[in-house]
Amino acid sequence: MLLKSKYTLYFYILLFFIVCLLFIQTQFYLSISYKEALNFYENSSILSFITQASVYLFGQSDLALRLPFICMYIFSVVLMYKITENYFKYEMDRFISICLFMVLPGVLSASLLVNTAIICIFLTLLYIYYYEKYGKHLYYLLPFLLFVDNSFAILFLALFLFSFKTKDRKLLYFSTILFVLSIFIYGIFTDGRPKGFLIDTFGIYAAILSPVLFLYFLYSLYRVLIKKEMDLSWYIASTALLLSILASFRQRIYIEDFAPYVVVVIPAIVKIFLHSYRVRLKEFRTTYNIIAITTILFLSINILFTFVNKPIYLLLERSDKHFVHQYHFVKELSKELKNRNINGVFCDDKSLALRLKFYGIKETEDYFLSEFEFYGYDEKISINYYDKELFRVYIKKLI
Repeated sequence: MLLKSKYTLYFYILLFFIVCLLFIQTQFYLSISYKEALNFYENSSILSFITQASVYLFGQSDLALRLPFICMYIFSVVLMYKITENYFKYEMDRFISICLFMVLPGVLSASLLVNTAIICIFLTLLYIYYYEKYGKHLYYLLPFLLFVDNSFAILFLALFLFSFKTKDRKLLYFSTILFVLSIFIYGIFTDGRPKGFLIDTFGIYAAILSPVLFLYFLYSLYRVLIKKEMDLSWYIASTALLLSILASFRQRIYIEDFAPYVVVVIPAIVKIFLHSYRVRLKEFRTTYNIIAITTILFLSINILFTFVNKPIYLLLERSDKHFVHQYHFVKELSKELKNRNINGVFCDDKSLALRLKFYGIKETEDYFLSEFEFYGYDEKISINYYDKELFRVYIKKLI
């Protein structure tokens, strides 16, 4: 009991530390992207409702914009910790599992950005938790999921397949109806001429899980299948993986639709790895030590780049090649404009105008602002990171 309490304390300390990092990253380093601005101002979706409600309650700031998704991250982590309560023999194994889940690149990035990924992770874990705790399916939740996101068709299909294992007719009928309705409402998206993107898909999975962990993830799914120990989490993860692979033969996939259902199988991966490690003598553990060290190394690099990524600009010739370029510069630009008593501009780039609107720069005809140099401009504003000019705009007073 004392050992369990010790690891529980470690877990909450680590969670608190990561959440603090998320708050700092949100408040000081991220700007609203164009897609996020569209969701906030123009689209009618669950993301629009969540972000507008949060900003209404807590004021218009980046922290308020992203606070609901950080909260979803906290709830998801706690749910995963609850799900694994009786899953591992040793409390240390459970702690390793939850640590791995908490720092996955895909989970961390989902908690920082305005998208449905972290919502899907939370609701999927909620469903799994209810099933694991009570041995019953949370049927009241399923119809609600139909209107949250189109990707829940993956969960409905996984439940359909799972119903054959458990011989649950109610689940069979329920999941079938919801899957068909999901396809009817959202359709099956096809894009352009058929073209293979399988390697791209594997590359994205390697990025959101880390390369070594993704390979071991594939092995773990196969291992569970061979031993016929498939549980609900395995069905969800396997269905998501299989559908993403099949879709990749036709088109480039949106990884946000599949990743939330893949990460739920992390405890099974950890359990298989630690069991395989412990049944071997020390002299035969070299391969597993290499896997563990390499995974920790890649995850550490990913964590570092998640929270400290601006120095990467120093290594790039073009700033727009940075992987989070679309989430930078606009907050700093709005501050520079306000310092010059410019509270309204007319932009030739409508996406930039919409992003500036979030920071109080209205769309007026007092000033003309462009990212491209033009004849007769009055002033140039440069945004520098580490004394390197990375973003600039040119301004002309019109009135």
